[in-house]
Amino acid sequence: MLLVDDLLFSPVKGIMWIFKKVHELAEEELTGEADRIRESLTELYMLLETGQITEEEFEQQETLLLDRLDALDEDDNMIGDA
Repeated sequence: MLLVDDLLFSPVKGIMWIFKKVHELAEEELTGEADRIRESLTELYMLLETGQITEEEFEQQETLLLDRLDALDEDDNMIGDA
């Protein structure tokens, strides 16, 4: 009976494995993008501190980066944890 069960459920197990891998790759991509945005924010703060950009430029760029980070957080919440 176990052999029959294994044969019947092997396609389902294969599909579940594929979905799990796609989920893992999506989470890795979101994490990588979030890290890049945080690095950009750090650089932006450094530019402001050294006087290389104005307060207005800083606020515009910071808003864009924070909006992207919020959007990624929402996407991450939609993907959820496995």
